[in-house]
Amino acid sequence: MEQQIKSVFDLQQKHKFYLRKTDAKTRISKLKLLKQALEKAEEAIFAALEKDLRKNRFETAVTELYFTYAEIDFAIKKLKGWMKPKSAGKTMSNFFASNKIYYEPKGVCLIIAPWNYPLQLMMSPLISAIAAGNCVILKPSELSGATAGVISKLIAATFEPKEIACFEGDADVSTALLKLPFDHIFFTGSTAIGKVVMEAAAKNLTSVTLELGGKSPAIVDGNCDIKKAAEKIAWGKLVNAGQTCIAPDYVLIEESRLEDFIKQYKTSVLKMFFESAEINKNDYAKIVNAKQFHRLNKLKEDAINDGVVLAFGGETDAQSLTIMPTLLTSVNENSTIMLEEIFGPILPVITFKSLEKAIDVVNGKNKPLALYIFSDSKQNQKKIIAETSAGGTCVNDVLVHISNPNLPFGGVNNSGMGSCHGIFGFKAFSHERAVVFQSKLGLTRMIYPPYGKKMGLLKWLKKLM
Repeated sequence: MEQQIKSVFDLQQKHKFYLRKTDAKTRISKLKLLKQALEKAEEAIFAALEKDLRKNRFETAVTELYFTYAEIDFAIKKLKGWMKPKSAGKTMSNFFASNKIYYEPKGVCLIIAPWNYPLQLMMSPLISAIAAGNCVILKPSELSGATAGVISKLIAATFEPKEIACFEGDADVSTALLKLPFDHIFFTGSTAIGKVVMEAAAKNLTSVTLELGGKSPAIVDGNCDIKKAAEKIAWGKLVNAGQTCIAPDYVLIEESRLEDFIKQYKTSVLKMFFESAEINKNDYAKIVNAKQFHRLNKLKEDAINDGVVLAFGGETDAQSLTIMPTLLTSVNENSTIMLEEIFGPILPVITFKSLEKAIDVVNGKNKPLALYIFSDSKQNQKKIIAETSAGGTCVNDVLVHISNPNLPFGGVNNSGMGSCHGIFGFKAFSHERAVVFQSKLGLTRMIYPPYGKKMGLLKWLKKLM
C-alpha cells in the first residue's frame, strides 16, 4: 500500500503544475461532475450511513448530502469572483504601482476525514480544494467503513488518480500518507490526533487546517425562553446521537432555571425521539462502535459514582450500540465528565448564580469549537461574546452557524486552526500571492545609496511611511 500511495503522490506532484493553470470554467465543470456522481450514488450513500451510524434517511439527506450539494452550488456560483485577483492599497514605495493579490493553488493536498459525518466532512474540504485548483488525496475513516467504500468507488469512477485519489485503510495508511511532503493537509477529528497530524506536517513544513473539537458549552441565563432553549439544545445534542463536533457538550444554567430546563428537556427528547415508552431507533442514531459505546457508558457511570445525579435517561443497549438521551445534574466543573469531550448523547448541567461564574467556567477550559448563548438580554449576549473565545457562536440557537457558507467555520487553539466553507475554504487551499506591477514612475530610487546627500530626506520619509 505504501508504494501505491507514493506512486499516486508522485503522479499528482507532476500534475499539479497543469491544474494551477486551469480557469474557473474548468474547475466548475469538475464540481458539477462531483455533484452528478453524488446524485447517482445517493441510494448507496443512504444505505452506507444507515449501516455505519443508523442514520435516518432524512437526517442523512439534510446533514450529509444536501449540505454537500449546497456547498457545491455556492462554490460554482462564486468561484469566478474568488479567483479574480484583488486590488490592494498603496504605499510610498509603490505609489504609482498596481498592487494585486493572486490566489494560487497550494498543490498536492491531503484530506483526512472523521467517521461521525463521513460524507459531509470529506466532501466539504474536497469542494474547496477542487475550487482552488489542487490535486487531492483522500483518506476516509475506517470506522465508517461502508461510507468509506462508497466514497472510494465514487472518486475512482469520477476522477483520474493523478488529480483525485482515495485510500481506504486503518492508521497505518494515515501514517504512510503523513510521511509525504504534501503542500497542505486538511484534518478533521480529535484534538489528540490533530497534534499527531501537526507534528508530522511540521517535518515537511506543510501548512495545515485542523478542524478539531472540545467541550462546547451552552450558557442559559435567566432572560430566555426556557422551552425553546431546551428544545434547541436537545436537538443539537442528540442529532447523530451526540456524535457531532459542535454539539453542546455541557450546559451552564442560571440556578433558578434548572428545574424548568430539566422538565422541558425531557419533554423535547420524548417528542423528538420516542414512540410510546420506547425510543424510535429509526430516528435515533447508534454509537459508531463498541469501543466508543463502552467509553461513553464508563464516562456516565464514573460521573454517577462521583455524586452526579442522573436526572433523565441513562439506559443502554450494548447489542444495538444505543445509549439513551441522558441528562446529568449536580455536576461540578471538576467532575470527571468535565475533563474530556463527551461526543455522545450525555448532557451534564452545571448551575451558576452569576454570569461571571459561568464565564469563568468556560475560560477555565480550552477554547471550544462552538459556544451557544441563550439569552434575550443584549447586554448578556455582548458580555459573553466579549469575555470568552470560541471557534464560532450562535445566540439563541445551536449548530446552524455551520450551514452558512458566508461565515468561516473553524476552531481556535485546541479546537482547531484555520477555517473552511465558502471563500474561507477556497483560501485554506490557496496561497495568497502578493504581486506588484511597478510603474515607470516608481519612487524607490529615492532610497538607493549613496546615502550621504539624502540624510535630509529622513524626516520627510518618516512622515510618508
